[in-house]
Amino acid sequence: MLFKVYILFSKIKNRYYVGCTGDDINERIRKHNTNHKGFTGKTGDWILVHEEIFDTKSDALKREKYIKDQKSRKYIEQLITKAKLN
Repeated sequence: MLFKVYILFSKIKNRYYVGCTGDDINERIRKHNTNHKGFTGKTGDWILVHEEIFDTKSDALKREKYIKDQKSRKYIEQLITKAKLN
């Protein structure tokens, strides 16, 4: 099983969301776009802008935490841009 760290973007909120999953990424995004109480629950316009794949859940969780610990939109945008160039 592979694990994914992903970054979603909402134009309505003009915000990024960083998450981690072992599930099908398309199904996970669909869940984010449903009406629920969480941070991603109200807009329904979340799109995948970045994805990284890991062999272990532990590695994926460490990466997710690292990205979130940066607390930086600039860092996230640089990460996305760099990945698009490769």
